[in-house]
Amino acid sequence: QVQLVESGGGLVQPGGSLRLSCAASRFDLRRFAVSWYRQAPGKERELVATISSGGGSSSYVTSVKGRFTISRDNAENTATLQMNSLKPEDTAVYYCNAVWAVAGMDYWGKGTLVTVSS
Repeated sequence: QVQLVESGGGLVQPGGSLRLSCAASRFDLRRFAVSWYRQAPGKERELVATISSGGGSSSYVTSVKGRFTISRDNAENTATLQMNSLKPEDTAVYYCNAVWAVAGMDYWGKGTLVTVSS
């Protein structure tokens, strides 16, 4: 069964760091662009960061620029989101998404909860 599984969420104090991981199972992540989205309570899902299939380019929503870093390890079939200087407004469920546009393939993980609170 094709799967994307996120891990690494949890409770952290403001100013702290977390590292989210996204592991692909039963498909080759190298062909896919990978994005992280988040959804806070009562809000719409928001695109946080995207990395190209080869890892050569990435983009971020303005609110996380300079604090979050998206990366990937195609040999390990994984992607990560390093989150530093976390703020209470970063509290959300974070989802991993893999898209291979030319093939029409689009996979989602089930999400991992990040709570930033003192």
